[in-house]
Amino acid sequence: MSMLGIKWKLHGTGKSIKPGHVVAPDERLAWPLTIGVGMQHVVAMFGATFLVPIITGMPPATTLFFSGIGTLLFLVITKGRVPSYLGSSFAFIAPIMASQQQFGVPGALGGVVLAGATLALVGAIVQKFGAGWINKLMPPIVTGAIVALIGLNLAPAAKNNFDAAPVTAVVTLATIILVSVLFRGILGRLSILVGVVVGYLVAMLRGEVSYDKMEAAAWIGLPQFQTPEFHVGVLGLFVPVVLVLVAENIGHVKSVAAMTGQNLDGVSGRALMADGAATVLAGFGGGSGTTTYAENIGVMAATKVYSTAAYWVAGVFAILLSFSPKFGELIATVPAGVLGGAATMLYGMIGILGVKIWVQNKVNFSNPVNLTTAAVALIIGIADYTWTIGDLTFTGIALGSAAALVIYHGMKAIAKARGTVAEPETEHAGLPPAAKAAINAAKRTPKKR
Repeated sequence: MSMLGIKWKLHGTGKSIKPGHVVAPDERLAWPLTIGVGMQHVVAMFGATFLVPIITGMPPATTLFFSGIGTLLFLVITKGRVPSYLGSSFAFIAPIMASQQQFGVPGALGGVVLAGATLALVGAIVQKFGAGWINKLMPPIVTGAIVALIGLNLAPAAKNNFDAAPVTAVVTLATIILVSVLFRGILGRLSILVGVVVGYLVAMLRGEVSYDKMEAAAWIGLPQFQTPEFHVGVLGLFVPVVLVLVAENIGHVKSVAAMTGQNLDGVSGRALMADGAATVLAGFGGGSGTTTYAENIGVMAATKVYSTAAYWVAGVFAILLSFSPKFGELIATVPAGVLGGAATMLYGMIGILGVKIWVQNKVNFSNPVNLTTAAVALIIGIADYTWTIGDLTFTGIALGSAAALVIYHGMKAIAKARGTVAEPETEHAGLPPAAKAAINAAKRTPKKR
């Protein structure tokens, strides 16, 4: 049982957590409390996980089913050492929507499977050789650029939904913004979910919601499963997503390690393999690609409960919810205006996460290699440049990601050979850039004798 990560010690009396203490991954509270925390994890992932299938037009109940299955699979593969929920990844939205236009939903699912298989392969390599090579291949300037361009590439989709019902969209967006600063704790962290609920109520009052499909659906039944089709043309759309998932997954594992005080480097490869396997499984059945969820990491930070038992509860509860077609159709009634307001925030957040990676790693944009890498990649991604070669079509995300990698490593190699770049890749801690520039200028000024 311990090999599967399902053997937990009772934390203290199981009824409380002493100040300064945390419930470790291999511990649990009393089952009633553990079930409560597990259900809280479902609420935390709910809004974001459902937005992906709603935006991409895929069955919400199916995505919920595979998020629950994927979470349980993740816990087994990581042997219960990494508490995490696998929800729908926003990185898949753009490639799924683009591939659906050319190959339909089955073609998009084939892309999800390919991305998951690639991620699992990367995880196997990381487990064997460590993650150092990833940091060299994708330094912060490259990772930040790819994450940013994926979010900003989706801006037109957000605008289209926003324009469909501007009043509802404005109310949804305003609610998300206000809730994030008006409330503390878990409610503040669920600002997107609260915004969607408020926007939905406004849409109901404005007659923008249709319940025809929900009324016809049964209360209990299987999720809608669908098999994938494989086309070479989706490779350019989905492979760049793997780079984002790798960076996201490793970042989340490091966050959990910091919060629990445990060294999880030894299972970082397993976490990637588990995420990849869950994504492959989802693609074969009609769900969206998965990723570890920051929302649930936030719940752990707030509750101090890192028990994987709570995630087993969350995974099982998600699976049970997915067996209600009526519930799935209810979620699918979310109208375009609500999606437009939420997507304006979500897509922008993805873009800013890329900028956050630059800031946290003190990327120096005085270095021409860094500046050029980010500048070219972002424009290609935002403008959605397209390049077609036979059956292969490379869009802005693929071309922008490739540009970031090629420009960074190409320029760095040339600069090293020629000795032409003197600026460091990262800012030195301490003085602000303007002050450092002034000091450097003073050093270059000849002294008067």
